Amino acid sequence: MQVTQNQPDAAIVYPVSDGEPVAETYDHLYAILVTLEVLRQHLDGQQATVLANQFLYYAQGLPKLRVAPDVMVICGVEPGGRDSYKIWEEGEVPRVVFEMTSKGTQQEDQIFKRRLYAQIGVEEYWLFDPKGEWLESPLMGYRLAGDDYVLMADSCSQALGLRLNVEGKLIGFTSLATEERLLAPAELSYELVQEQQRTERLREQLRALGVDPVE
Repeated sequence: MQVTQNQPDAAIVYPVSDGEPVAETYDHLYAILVTLEVLRQHLDGQQATVLANQFLYYAQGLPKLRVAPDVMVICGVEPGGRDSYKIWEEGEVPRVVFEMTSKGTQQEDQIFKRRLYAQIGVEEYWLFDPKGEWLESPLMGYRLAGDDYVLMADSCSQALGLRLNVEGKLIGFTSLATEERLLAPAELSYELVQEQQRTERLREQLRALGVDPVE
């Protein structure tokens, strides 16, 4: 995308917030946060970052041309958070974008953002309706084909190597390579507690046999 600059980029202010709420309802906020954390854990150790509700600037020199995806995955960049994401600085377009659609965002998500993400080259665009009110199906995935998106029939993200499905008011993720389901943060915490309890029981059994377990 070619952009004409009227002044040096260093003199231009790119805001990191507009003062608007992160999400319309608790269900939408929770879906955003869980999706962020599950994908962040999935991509841990890779050259990638996952951002939520950060401004995506796609035209250098034009700070009003921005959008704030609910969740976006950018590959080929340094891991870690950003206050905002400027495509021309990082050199990579988001590969996958998720929007948790709601009453107030449904038209923008399905029309304006779909066109915009296709124009800037986002490979996959996912729409999720936690309340099941505004979409034909609560979860709809689109893959870029030319200059527009086509609806996925299999709900498989080739970009992420994951199969997606609806789990109540959340998106569920399963690895295409291992068929293992990715755990949400609360589930990971539960599994950690269970593992700690199993380890302590084993240590107690060893002590009962007169064996001093190595800590």
